[in-house]
Amino acid sequence: MKISKSNSSIGASLAILSILVCEFFTQSAVAQQGQIVFDDPNPQRYLLQARASKLDSRTKEYPEINFTFGTDKKPLDLENAAVDTRVAPQGKLVIWLMGHNDRLFQRLNNYGLHTIQVSYANRWFGLLCRPQPKDAHARGNIRLEAATGEDFSDELNLETPDGMSERAFQFVKWLAKENPQGKWKQFLAADGQGLRWDKVIISGSSHGSTTAARFAKHQRVDRVVMLCGPRDQDQDWQGIKSATPANRFFGFSHVLDGGWSGDHYCRSWELLGMHKYGSIISVDDQNSPYQNSRRLISATDVKGDTRRAHSSVVPGGASPKDADGNFLFEPVWKYLYTHPVDVVGTPTAEDPGCKRVHLEF
Repeated sequence: MKISKSNSSIGASLAILSILVCEFFTQSAVAQQGQIVFDDPNPQRYLLQARASKLDSRTKEYPEINFTFGTDKKPLDLENAAVDTRVAPQGKLVIWLMGHNDRLFQRLNNYGLHTIQVSYANRWFGLLCRPQPKDAHARGNIRLEAATGEDFSDELNLETPDGMSERAFQFVKWLAKENPQGKWKQFLAADGQGLRWDKVIISGSSHGSTTAARFAKHQRVDRVVMLCGPRDQDQDWQGIKSATPANRFFGFSHVLDGGWSGDHYCRSWELLGMHKYGSIISVDDQNSPYQNSRRLISATDVKGDTRRAHSSVVPGGASPKDADGNFLFEPVWKYLYTHPVDVVGTPTAEDPGCKRVHLEF
């Protein structure tokens, strides 16, 4: 059918009007949800770095636990951040409690997550609680003091500016000014005195995942992601009342990891209450969403190397790849950091074969 110029013009006007109305309602919905959207004129992935000692003059060194600033040539207090303004943001900030891992951060940014890695007192491990912790909460109290800077342990004497919480807050404040395109301000509390913990995913691997879990018991966060952890098999903090609900804890480890042969992971995961949200699922046999479970494992070939097994669940050289060079655990990582926390698996009973008591006090 032939359309006249006037009809064509009306049709075009109606089409434009329709687009404008659609955009209006979309923007209104976003505004109602309080969702932050990027308006970066030059969308890109931003990598930012700063030294904790330069961001906050109150910070101190603690050489007795090897927690120092280092030198200008070899700084030990570097903190790293990344955000990709080409990806629609989820409005969540991942605080990573281990060494900087950009391969992990790239994936998290692709999911629409902001990421930071902070300098905090994590070198006490191997120096304190020796030859063994004095009681069932000693190691957990040290972890909590390292995370908060508050006085929870008589074996550590940190000041508030040197805990993970305050250092993360000071870093995000700096990021909000340094990189306004990244919309970091959304993670600052309205009163300007701290972080919006309800927007924080606390995460780590090994030692870092254990501290992440201990912190989440104390401070409610959006989610906890524990890679090859948590351990602390000689501690009972995993079973205390939790500020963060158990359905928000997610764990992933390899079965050859010493944490399994020693009954560390099965114990921690059950004390944290993760068995109430699904059975232990092998990602080798199941596809995402892994029956909505919080407890994921793999038996993928790591050449029988227990150390390689331990680190295989984190993006890196030890993590297994397919014939095309792609990481096998790509869907697992996406699940752990983005699966809806209210969508859960079927509750299971505790494993009677899992050793609960590792050290008598």
